[in-house]
This record gives sequence, C-alpha cells and structure tokens, in this order.
Amino acid sequence: MIRDDFRGGKINLERTLKLLEKLNIRCNSIHVKQIFKDNDRLKQGRITIEEFRSIYRVIVHREEIIEIFNTYSEDRKFLYENNLVDFLTQEQYMFNMSRSIVSEIIEKYEPIIEVKRAHQMSFEGFTRYLCSSDCLVFNNEFGKVYQDMHYPLKDYFISSSHNTYLISDQLVGPSDVWGYVSALVKGCRCLEIDCWDGSQNEPVVYHGYTLTSKLLFKTVIQAIHKYAFLTSDYPVVLSLENHCSPSQQEVMADNLQSILGDTLLSDVLDDYAHELPSPEALKFKILVRNKKIGTLMETRARKGSDKHGQDKDKLFESSVVKLPLFKKKKVRKVKVAVSLSDLVIYTKAEKFRNFYYSRQYQQFNETNSIGESTARKLSKLQASDFILHTSKFITRIYPKATRADSSNFNPQQFWNIGCQMVALNFQTPGLPMDIQNGKFLDNGNSGYILKPRFLRDAETDFDPSKIPEDSDPVTLMIRVISGIQLPPSNYSSSNKADALVIIEIFGVPNDEIKQQTRVIKRNAFSPRWNETFTFIIQVPELALIRFTVENQNLITGNEFLGQYTLPVLCMSKGYRHVPLFSRTGASLEPASLFVYVWYVR
Repeated sequence: MIRDDFRGGKINLERTLKLLEKLNIRCNSIHVKQIFKDNDRLKQGRITIEEFRSIYRVIVHREEIIEIFNTYSEDRKFLYENNLVDFLTQEQYMFNMSRSIVSEIIEKYEPIIEVKRAHQMSFEGFTRYLCSSDCLVFNNEFGKVYQDMHYPLKDYFISSSHNTYLISDQLVGPSDVWGYVSALVKGCRCLEIDCWDGSQNEPVVYHGYTLTSKLLFKTVIQAIHKYAFLTSDYPVVLSLENHCSPSQQEVMADNLQSILGDTLLSDVLDDYAHELPSPEALKFKILVRNKKIGTLMETRARKGSDKHGQDKDKLFESSVVKLPLFKKKKVRKVKVAVSLSDLVIYTKAEKFRNFYYSRQYQQFNETNSIGESTARKLSKLQASDFILHTSKFITRIYPKATRADSSNFNPQQFWNIGCQMVALNFQTPGLPMDIQNGKFLDNGNSGYILKPRFLRDAETDFDPSKIPEDSDPVTLMIRVISGIQLPPSNYSSSNKADALVIIEIFGVPNDEIKQQTRVIKRNAFSPRWNETFTFIIQVPELALIRFTVENQNLITGNEFLGQYTLPVLCMSKGYRHVPLFSRTGASLEPASLFVYVWYVR
C-alpha cells in the first residue's frame, strides 16, 4: 500500500501527513513537520520511501513500549495469545481473561492480516492497543451510569452552573443561549436564569443593573427544552433568580408550560408527597427552583379546589416568611404569581438563616443558596452543622459578587461538606472548571454523583479537617513514564519544550498534595521521565487527581501545555494513557502521558 503512494518517487509533507492518516497513525502536524525536516536528507521538501519509513519508526517505535513488548514476547517479534494473557493479567490487572477476549483485542488492533490470522500480535498492534481508548487512565466502567439512582435528590452531587446565560464577564459581556446549550452538552443539571421585566410584557434574561445584553426568557426555555437531555437523562433544575413583576411571572409560567410540556414537573409525584424523589423517578423532567407560596400540601389542596370550580385565587399572593428566633418578629413579603408558584414542587428556594432555624423549620422540598464567602466561613466555623444540613437539604453555593471577571472558586472545599449544587461560571476555563469537569466524568457524565455514605448519613460525625477514625485509605503509586507528542511551546517555532509533569491531589485538606517530575529539556515529542510518585489518600471517595504538563520558563513563569483531571477511584491500573486537554477544555489528541498506575486499599 505504501509503495503505491511513492509511484512518483518522492512525496512532500502534505502527502506524508495523509499517508500517516491512512495508516491510522495519529499525529500532531507540528511534530511531523519537524521530523520530516530531520529526515529530508537532501532538503528538497520531498522524501523517499525509506525516509518515510524512518519517520514512521520515529513516531511508532517508542522505546518504552518496545521494552514492555520484549518482556512478554518469546521471540521479540510477536505476542502469542498466551503472552497477551500474561501481559493483561500481570500488568493491566485484567483477570479472568478468556481466549475470546484476547482474540477480540487482536482482531481489533492488529493491522497485519497474516499476523492476525495466526492469532498473534505484532509490535504495531500492541502499540495501537496501548494507545487506544481501552487503555485510558479513566476506567471505562465509570463512563456509564453505574451508581444507584434511587436515592433522594439531596444525596447527590449535582453539576451546576452560575449565571449560565453569560459567556464572558459579569458586567458588560454578552448574554447568549449558547451558554445554556454548552452547559447542557457538558452534562450540567442545574442552570441559573436571571429574570427581569422586559418590554411588551416579555420577560428577559440578563445580569440586572449591568450592561450585559438581554435574551427573551422564552428563547432561553426553548433552547433548554431542545438540549436538556442530550447528554443525560436525569432531571434538570432551572434556578430562577426572579426579579419580575407578578404579571410577567404569569408570562414566565405560561412559557414554561407551553414550551416544556410534559417534561415540566408541575405536580407532586404520587409516591413522593413527603420526601424528595430520586433522579431515577425524575428522568426526563425539568424542575423549577423559585420562591413558593405556602407548602406543597397547601398547593395541592388549593389546586384541587380549583378543579372543582370553587373560588379562583388571585393572580399573586404574598409569600410570608416568619423569623421566630428573634425578639422582634420580622416578616418579609415577596410577591409571587400563583401560576409560577404552582410550578415549584421539590426545589423551593428558601433563604438560609442559620443551621438551627433549618433544623427546626425547613421543609424537605426547600433548598438554600449560600454565597461562597459565607459558605467558606461556615465551613470553617461550623463544619459539622454544615454537613448535617447538607445531609437533609439541597444546598447551592454560588460565586461572590466581586467576581466581575467571571472567575471561579475551587469547588472541592464545598463538595467536602456535602453541598449538592456548587455553581461555577462554566464559561471561564481554569483549575476550578478542570476540577468540575473531572469530578463529573464519573457515573457516565450524567451530572449526578451519589455522595459518599458519610455525607448522606444524618448521624454522621465526618469532619473534612480530620482523618476519619474508620478511614479506609488508598495507597496510590504512579510512574510517569513518558510524554507522547506533547503540545509544543507557543514561544518556539519548532516542536520543542522544556517539559515537566505536575501531579496534584484535590480532596479533604489532609489529602491535598502536589508533586512534579524533573524537566526534560527541548523535547515535546517524546520526553521520558520514568519517575515514580506515591500518595496515601485518607478519603479517596472525595479525591481527584490532576495531571498538568508545563513548559518550564524561569523568567516569565511556566507555560501551561495541557491537563487531565479525574476521580482517584475512577483510575484504571496498569500501563495507561492520560489524554491531555487545553486550557479551554479542547482535546489535544494525540498528546498524552504514558503512565503506570497501581493502588491498593
């Protein structure tokens, strides 16, 4: 096949790239350009078939994989089925290997027909297997919904966004329905909608009292309806930051009902009159989070009387909130349209006062929103009370108002105390969103992750600042072997970088640690570190691991090249590839790290 491409004698760089693609060799064009230049002996911009074979060997024949192959190959030419079984069992921790499974691997990855027919695997086939999705560091078993989805909503971490309509800053940037579409595609399950009175009795969505542009509320709901269940089947919560007059709230209620139709949850489920339903019970449903008039039972009784032709309610009522803890009773009245109130079922927005008040008076369907500064203070001073609160009630944390640039806080600190909805500005790349994306890779990217038992138990004594007495720690060992076609430095015209790898653990404070490799100079194509790192993780259920590749720059600071974040307990053992993503979350394929992972509890 290769000879056919060289009928004209030589090929240029463009045809070289196409030929590599035809051979299913994934390449970064910048690296190929440099390797082409190195192998073009006559410097004519064209290479012979022998020079192409040299390029192929440089890209495919990686020494670190040759060493593994030779360890298990009897003749250093092929792996027989029993050799492959030994490798998969001893190195990849894949037990109960059957002949049919091994045959499937050979059939899928061996490119040479004669070798495949002989039930063997060549070095090329072995390399393709090790570089495939079957050997990623993220265990494919966690790439599907595997957790029990029948617990009440409060028992799950829920992927949540803040000011979802904004795609830039918080003050003058544009509002765009793409913010909602993008968040939903990423698996977000709680969207925020800031609603204000618009002209011609049409509610609008924008960041009030700023210069951000405006969207029609109905346009936002139409986009949500279209994309709500594209990535996940599980319920979407629309968190309304409602500033509309009662008359425009009526329009909002009409929009929600007419556009969302049967997907809108507008009444109590028969089996869940006094407790929160589960994600499974709410599949393909959209819930409204807003202030509500009275209790669920009062709503049902009133709606029942309406059906029997008795007196209709007013267009709106006053939602009265009493504060009995103070000597002077304060009453705060909020005008809420009855029609919108009726659509609020299991996610009633209730102002957080203090943990004592919540224990005494908060109802099962009432949720709280707490700003990051207050939440951080409470988590330090009253961690135990905070955890008991989140074991009973859905709690949403949102960024402080001074984050005008749409920056984010680290969500880990609030997951550590069981907060279900930790809302981030999804449009802003960086460490917090890397952690968010890594966290919700788990459970099939469904947007719902079952909280650990110690954050669901109403009798829990868990404290993230202390090592639990019944801790079941994980000892994790990672050998960073090499890098594969890493992104070159933006400050270099060649494929060079002074590459280093940073490994960070995020979790409870005692587990958080950062370690890094030495620097490999001027090599982004195939740096080799062969360095081993060991971590003892006390609360692995909350731990995430982040791999970051940087280009060392002692003058301006290190340059970010790529990263990958995932839950520690979602890692596969053995020889694995760590895919790399850009700062904005785009795949940098084929750039990756080659590592060896081992852990034990």
